[in-house]
Amino acid sequence: MGNVDRPADTTLGELRAAGYRSRTVKEELRANLLARIRDNQPFMPGILGYGETVLPQLENALLAGQDVILLGERGQAKSRIARRLTGLLDPWLPYVAGTELHDDPMKPVSPLARQIIGEEGDNAPISWWAAADRYSEKLATPDISIADLIGEVDPVKVAEGRYLSDELTIHYGLLPRTHRGIFALNELPDLAERIQVGLLNVMEERDVQVRGYRVRLELDLFVIASANPEDYTSRGRIITPLKDRFGAQIRTHYPEEASIEIAIMEAEGAVFEADADASGSGSVPVQTPAFMKEIVAELSQLARRSSEVSQRSGVSVRVTIANHETLGAAALKRAVRLGEPAAAPRISDLPSVVASTAGKIELETLGDETREDRVIEKLVARAVVNVFNRHFALSELLPLVERFEAEGLEAEVGEFVPSSSHGVLVGRVPELASAIARLDTGESPAGIASAAEFVLEGLHLNRRLNKERRGGGVRYAR
Repeated sequence: MGNVDRPADTTLGELRAAGYRSRTVKEELRANLLARIRDNQPFMPGILGYGETVLPQLENALLAGQDVILLGERGQAKSRIARRLTGLLDPWLPYVAGTELHDDPMKPVSPLARQIIGEEGDNAPISWWAAADRYSEKLATPDISIADLIGEVDPVKVAEGRYLSDELTIHYGLLPRTHRGIFALNELPDLAERIQVGLLNVMEERDVQVRGYRVRLELDLFVIASANPEDYTSRGRIITPLKDRFGAQIRTHYPEEASIEIAIMEAEGAVFEADADASGSGSVPVQTPAFMKEIVAELSQLARRSSEVSQRSGVSVRVTIANHETLGAAALKRAVRLGEPAAAPRISDLPSVVASTAGKIELETLGDETREDRVIEKLVARAVVNVFNRHFALSELLPLVERFEAEGLEAEVGEFVPSSSHGVLVGRVPELASAIARLDTGESPAGIASAAEFVLEGLHLNRRLNKERRGGGVRYAR
C-alpha cells in the first residue's frame, strides 16, 4: 500500500462528514488484493517458489473471506507469509481513541468505546492505527491459558471498586486486542485441546466469554494458523471442530527447483565484508561463484531425497542459508589470514558445512555405525559431482587428465593455500585454464582458485584423478 503519512487525529463527527465507511478486515483484505490483481502488482513480494502453488490458493482464500491453515514442514515460510499479509491492510485505520480494542467508531464493541461515544457523541476523539500494528502472532505452547488468548477478570480493577459483573473489570487477551486485525497462531497442534475448544466461538460466532460472563464482543478478525503435518501424530492434533472452522487448508512445500533455492539463499544470507587490517584501509568482499551456490542448493535438494535423512522432520531452507553463510565465513577467514584482497568459497571449504547442517537435519535410525558427519560428507560429495557433471562432459576434459598423467603434475589445495598458488598452476596448464574459463568466474585470483578446485574435485569424484590428504591440505595427481 506504500508509505502514507499518519492522518491527523479527529472526531467522530468529522470522520462521518468525511464520508468514512467501515468495513471488516476480510473485506479490507479482499478489496486491496483485488486492487493489486487489477494493477498487475505482485501479491506477496519476496515469497519465492510459491507463485504457481501456495500463493494462488491463498489468494482464493482471501477473496472468499476464509480463515487459513498453512500446513507444512519447518522452514517453508509459513510465518513469513502470515506477516506479509499486513501489506494488504489499509495504511491507517481510525479507532475510538483510548480504547484497548481499537474499536470501530461506527461499530464499537467494547463497553468503554460505547461509553465514550455515548458521552461525547460527535466529539468522541478518533485516533489512527498503523497496519503493521494490526498483526498479532502467538506461538502455541502447552502452557497457554484461556486468559492469555481470551482474557481474565483483572483483580486490580476489582480492587478499585468495580463489581465482578462489570464488563470493565476484564483484562482482554491477545485475540480481543487484535480486533480488526490479523491473528496468527503458529504450531496450532501444540495448543492444548481444551484451549482449542475455547477458540470455537471465536472462529465461528466471533464472540468471547470470560469467567462465566457472556461478554458479547463481536470480534472482527482474520485468523491464519500454521501446523507441521508430523504434529498431528507426534505432539498433538487439531481438534476436528476447530479444523472445520478454517475455510482453507493450504499445503506449503520446499523449493522444487535449485534455482529457487539459490534465489532464497541469496536474498536471506549474510553479506560478508570485514576490515582487512587494523588501519581500516580496505575491506575483503566475498563473492560466491555460481557453481558453489549450486552445490549448496544441491546439497539440500539431495538431503530431501535421501533415505538416510528423516523426511518427516524435513530439511529446511535454513540449511541452505546457513551453509551459504558458513562457506562465506570460511572464505573470509582465509582471505584475511593470507592478506588477500578478495575471497571466494572453495571446495576445500566444504567440510565446514558439516557444523551448519548437522543441527538442522535428523537421521533415520540406521544403527550406531551411522554418524551424522559421514552422511553429510556423502551428500556433499554427491552434490559436487552432480553440479560438476552438469557443467562438464568428461570427454571434454580428457586432455587435462592426460596432461596430469604425462607430466606427473600435482596440485596442492587447502585452507592455507593462497589463491596465487592456484593461479600458478592454471598458468602452467592451458587445459585447466580453458575449463575454468567456461565457469565464468572472472579474473579474480580468488575466483580462479575456487574454479580450479572445483574442476580438480570433479575429476577426482569421477575417478579421473587421485586425491590424497596431507596434513591440512589435499594433493590431486594422476
